Amino acid sequence: MKVLLVWKTCLALACLLVPCLAEELELAFAPAPVANPLKGLVPYAGDHGSDAFPHSMEFSYVALSDLVPGERRYDWGELEALLGKIASRRHQAVLRIYLEYPKKPSAVPGYLGVDGAPDYEDPALRECLRDFIAAFGEAYDGDARIGFLTAGLLGKWGEWHTWPEVDRWASSDVQVEVLDAYQAAFKQTPVLLRYPVGEGGKDAANDARPFGYHDDSFAWGTLDTGREEDFWFYIPALKKAGRAAVEKWKRHPIGGEIRPEAWGICFDEEPANPKVQSFARCVEETHVTWLMDSGMFEREYVTPGRRKRAEQQVRRMGYEFHVSTADHVRRGGGVELSVAIENRGVAPFYAAWPIEWGLLDGRTGELRRSVEGGEKLTGILPGEEPVRRVGRIAVDGLAAGTYVLAMRVANPMPGGLPLRFANGTQDQHAPGWLSLMEVRIP
Repeated sequence: MKVLLVWKTCLALACLLVPCLAEELELAFAPAPVANPLKGLVPYAGDHGSDAFPHSMEFSYVALSDLVPGERRYDWGELEALLGKIASRRHQAVLRIYLEYPKKPSAVPGYLGVDGAPDYEDPALRECLRDFIAAFGEAYDGDARIGFLTAGLLGKWGEWHTWPEVDRWASSDVQVEVLDAYQAAFKQTPVLLRYPVGEGGKDAANDARPFGYHDDSFAWGTLDTGREEDFWFYIPALKKAGRAAVEKWKRHPIGGEIRPEAWGICFDEEPANPKVQSFARCVEETHVTWLMDSGMFEREYVTPGRRKRAEQQVRRMGYEFHVSTADHVRRGGGVELSVAIENRGVAPFYAAWPIEWGLLDGRTGELRRSVEGGEKLTGILPGEEPVRRVGRIAVDGLAAGTYVLAMRVANPMPGGLPLRFANGTQDQHAPGWLSLMEVRIP
């Protein structure tokens, strides 16, 4: 018996000193939560209650005049209060700063002496916008409480048009100044533009800039109908802007807003309004990650069947990561992990949140050791072969026993929702962690 124990001990030690490959394990698929972070439907900011449609973000307009009390003076107090309330609900914010909002007071900073619609060609206003964007970026670029920014500032609702008062619209020169300012100020927080524009148009080209787009007439003015009068619909405009714009979603996020006429009914099997376009097809063709919506957050629009269909279709938006296989090698004083990840959604994950590898106690699920390996989920495109990510965890000093190899992608916002994988073993041993396989540490 003593000889047998010595032999087993030597074998276990050898596995730590010499590569010992575990059999590759296939991991079963299970749908990820609808409310995964940085994707899905986005209501206006507020506490919508525990029974609200699942969501991870909240949207809010912010008046420029509330942030700029004087020339080159900035007051972030109101914005901080807003971000704090949203974060307290474990959500991240989608923001748009505006200058003019129909039927609301002018949001032009008071020191400019404008009481009404802004003159976008005014040199003083142009300087104000450039300075503000620079200060805004310095204060908030990379702030984990902010998921996305829509560029805003120009046009009604900050939506980059003054229709039907087309003679008031900002010139291409003004648009370029705003685009340049955003490009210089925001290197981490994604900025999205309302309209795709290529070279040769009346408006400033943006196809080659590092910005995403937001389609604010989603499921109404999205798909290409082939009709000449629908040239402004999102997909036709995207195609006109050129290949760089069409492929923008691979590197920069696509967002938007479900058109009010389509609220709720866009999730019906046969929408009552024939102008409503197929929500599922719109999601597939745009590669959209998030959409502002009120329809599924107002009780008058929600029925059990409609909610169920909405959850199924909204889950398709953005990313959905499934770890298809995992294996590990015990080498020296550590365990080396390797996983294959496929994206079953329609878009990549755009945030550079690191993958964390962990060893959980096999009995209690307590985290015994973890490490960030430098790997991320960015760049994993839907429809492609699984992508491999690797990591290593030191096991020196750990008590002998059975452990669970696990991985997670933690939300950098304190208290924020963790990213969850589309796997049956997600949260199996510990909240936020995807359990991969057991490992015995001698």
